[in-house]
Amino acid sequence: MRLVILGGGGFRVPLVYGALLGDHAEGRVTEVVLHDLDAARLGAVTRVLADQAVGVPDAPAVTATTDLDEALRGADFVFSAIRVGGLEGRAADERVALAEGVLGQETVGAGGIAYGLRTVPVAVDIARRVRELAPDAWVINFTNPAGLVTEAMSRELGDRVIGICDSPVGLGRRVARILGGDPDSAFIDYVGLNHLGWLRGLRIDGRDELPRLLGDDALLGSFEEGRLFGAEWLRSLGAVPNEYLHYYYFNREAVRAYQEAEQTRGAFLRDQQARFYDELGRGEVSASSSSSSAWKAWDATRAEREATYMAENREAAGVGERAEEDLESGGYEKVALALMRAIARDERATLILNVRNRTTLSALDGDAVIEVPCSVDANGAHPMAVDPLPLHATGLVCAVKAVEREVLAAASSGSRATAVKAFALHPLVDSVAVARRLVEGYRGVHPGLAYLNGA
Repeated sequence: MRLVILGGGGFRVPLVYGALLGDHAEGRVTEVVLHDLDAARLGAVTRVLADQAVGVPDAPAVTATTDLDEALRGADFVFSAIRVGGLEGRAADERVALAEGVLGQETVGAGGIAYGLRTVPVAVDIARRVRELAPDAWVINFTNPAGLVTEAMSRELGDRVIGICDSPVGLGRRVARILGGDPDSAFIDYVGLNHLGWLRGLRIDGRDELPRLLGDDALLGSFEEGRLFGAEWLRSLGAVPNEYLHYYYFNREAVRAYQEAEQTRGAFLRDQQARFYDELGRGEVSASSSSSSAWKAWDATRAEREATYMAENREAAGVGERAEEDLESGGYEKVALALMRAIARDERATLILNVRNRTTLSALDGDAVIEVPCSVDANGAHPMAVDPLPLHATGLVCAVKAVEREVLAAASSGSRATAVKAFALHPLVDSVAVARRLVEGYRGVHPGLAYLNGA
């Protein structure tokens, strides 16, 4: 089976390859094609994967190319993990927003809108190339903002594009473990949009154990989201929000923490990854050396990345550094592998995915991409029936989905006014005047937004 990874020079590619190395079943991936526009980064990641594969006799073969059409031909699955504008673009998104006193995070608020406006046109072009060159391929979208980008691609590919994110999975696994359940068998009642969802129940052996968690201060203080939001607020909600909702519920504190930080998250990652890629490019890390391998260098960089994740939010909440047990992610690479297995081998699975709504949430239309538990089989991912969201959550979901639709309309039409509307309607941007300045600020730093020149 042939897997194509778009954004193949990206830092998290070794996570995906590592999951593939552990899969020895019939029908597994035997060929991995890395595609990226940056040949140097492709070379660096290829070296890391070569180190990973040492001692694995049936490791998937790896090739790399900068030619998109060459990569896509013959693909069975396509992982889309592109970053339009690179980490410098993310750092710029943060700077422009913070200068206006609003959030610049890459998927939430002004930063997420700017990233979406840069990314959607490229993602749509990719979807069209997939439809033409690999019409039977399934596209698994990692690219942020994941829900928005998946919805854009679904207009070209229908249900053959599925978005994934490890945030809800990581949250569910942490809560299951705290409650004494098996994270692999617990059912996570979770629903919303990407980076805007709520864990409303967690069933272990058929019994919802979330009320027990919400009633116990000690348990609530024993995991990251409990410390981040606080026991009182979680009990008020009757649910555990995705960590990204901290930007909404504690927006002023989060913005202030970002403004006071020595360096924004995007700037930190830009500098950190630049050092890593430069070291490999200069040959300071020797491939397959037992003392200083490309793989070990990558893993050390990854550990630092995980430990500093959402550091500003933890500072705003006064909860200090991440606990060791919270460093384990939801394993988006494991979700991706489980999704591929379920489709390719008809191995039925239940996974939290970004898919078209159909009739799952009555407040949204059928084509709106939502994040919800899905049953997966050879025919793809099918959203499961869920209870309605409470009114406060429905309002937030509808408001943010309306913003996403304006982003898609602006990306399609090139209308500057529609882009302004997208910013102005977002709950975390509280001024039309600020929205206008944001559009001009982002057009000034991102050549890729020059297309926003229509009425």
